[in-house]
Amino acid sequence: METLVLNAGWQPVARIPWQRAITLLFLGKVELVEEYEDKTIRSVTFEVKMPSVVRFLRMLKRRKPVIRFSRENVYARDLGRCQYCGRNVTRAEATYDHVIPRSKGGGTHWENIVIACVPCNQAKGGMTPEQARMRLLTAPVKPTKLPQTLRFTFTWQKGMPSTWKNWLRDLTYWHGSLEED
Repeated sequence: METLVLNAGWQPVARIPWQRAITLLFLGKVELVEEYEDKTIRSVTFEVKMPSVVRFLRMLKRRKPVIRFSRENVYARDLGRCQYCGRNVTRAEATYDHVIPRSKGGGTHWENIVIACVPCNQAKGGMTPEQARMRLLTAPVKPTKLPQTLRFTFTWQKGMPSTWKNWLRDLTYWHGSLEED
């Protein structure tokens, strides 16, 4: 069973195991908002209902997000464009090219990986861009932030605890059509 976590402003921020929620309750970091009526936690000395929704009592300090080196983030950094010909490529047809090939000592890191379409990647092969007479559109660098390509929203879905429904929007809110004036 999981517990929904709200921030101090009553917005959903996470789903955690109920055991972690109990720990946060005992540490005084969260307050109980909703509980599972049919689930009880028993110990030798006490008995409590399992928490369904908890809320942090204080605002959390936001840490500066660390941008993880991943295929998805390289794709986002390069805006889904082949860095040799400029063609937009879908995630499915995108390849990841080592600017300086590994066979020539190039590493797998932000400054040496770019998105390439299959024809450009095959034309470049195991050569450097200069050897293949290809030019990079932009030099690959470690990004300080990524474009907002995807935002996660907690939504209530069938099968989730009914106590969460008050705190999460229904999927139809996000995916339903808007009424036009």
